Amino acid sequence: MDRRHFLRAAGAVPAGLFPLLAAIPPSEQWRTFEVTTTVEVLKPSGETRLWLPAALTGKVPFQRTLSNEIHAQGGEASLLHNGRLADCAAIVMAKFPPGIKPLLTLTSRVATKNYSVNLSAPSPAPALSPAEREYFLRPTKLIPTDGIVRQTALDITRAATTDLAKARAIYNWIVENTVRDPKTRGCGLGDIRFMLESRDLRGKCADLNSLFVGLARAAGLPARDVFGIRTAQSDLGYKSLGVATENVTKAQHCRAEVYLQGIGWVPVDPADVRKVMLEEPSMAAAARARLFGSWEMNWIAYNFAHDVVLPGAGGPPLGFFMYPQAQTAEGRLDSLDPAAFRYEITSREKMLPSS
Repeated sequence: MDRRHFLRAAGAVPAGLFPLLAAIPPSEQWRTFEVTTTVEVLKPSGETRLWLPAALTGKVPFQRTLSNEIHAQGGEASLLHNGRLADCAAIVMAKFPPGIKPLLTLTSRVATKNYSVNLSAPSPAPALSPAEREYFLRPTKLIPTDGIVRQTALDITRAATTDLAKARAIYNWIVENTVRDPKTRGCGLGDIRFMLESRDLRGKCADLNSLFVGLARAAGLPARDVFGIRTAQSDLGYKSLGVATENVTKAQHCRAEVYLQGIGWVPVDPADVRKVMLEEPSMAAAARARLFGSWEMNWIAYNFAHDVVLPGAGGPPLGFFMYPQAQTAEGRLDSLDPAAFRYEITSREKMLPSS
């Protein structure tokens, strides 16, 4: 594991600033968000450990992580990498000794830019290395690529003769056959074999976009989930695809990308199409056309990671890492249970200084 230790203290902890990772390119299209996550364990027992997803560390065209600042009052914290470079996963880990109230704050500054790919006149993109291609075709625990997943993918893409046509066919099939279920807890589980075998194609973003990723991989197309959180309202008029206040605690959202030969990584989001179909049906056709090939970046990405082993944690790996996690002497806490585990995430857009 690539470990970057940048804050450790036993008493009062000053702010720890993880240094600048990338300068903001000189373009008016970029906007900067300051996203702050504050976590408190209400019923600590013995040593308490906390883990937070930090903003994406890899080089992508839609985001630059500028800095991370951590406060861990009475504890110690580190910024770690999970050792899988293709996941671009950075993990903030904090430890608090018995008798100390666990309180952790992460403030990240992130620049984003709306992301689109011209599919009618694509520009040449770097080819994936054999290792990258294999990695983004691999099965995971919740995203298998054999059995009913492979058979469904072959049925959907049977008439497609190009990678682009295969990806469109899978995208259209998900838009036409799945349902957004507002009662789904969190963002869903992403257990795509269960969805297909039970013929229960309801869920939220981690279900529907993971289904796209699994079907794409089973059809021979490298694909990946992109886990993150919404940070602002939509400037394109979609009330359902943005946040109304600075409090974004429940605004986690998973997107997807598919790699097409000669084009590169293509952003897609069939789950958000289903969200618009449910909440703003008059805008559904426009959303369906737009969300194959582009994302509005009122959202920041955390990672592409699946089967995540939290460093120093007990219990099984996470299917994906998009929510704060905690563990006490009594075991792993439910990150969606506010009675035992409280956190708040806020997002504020920061205006760049004029040149």
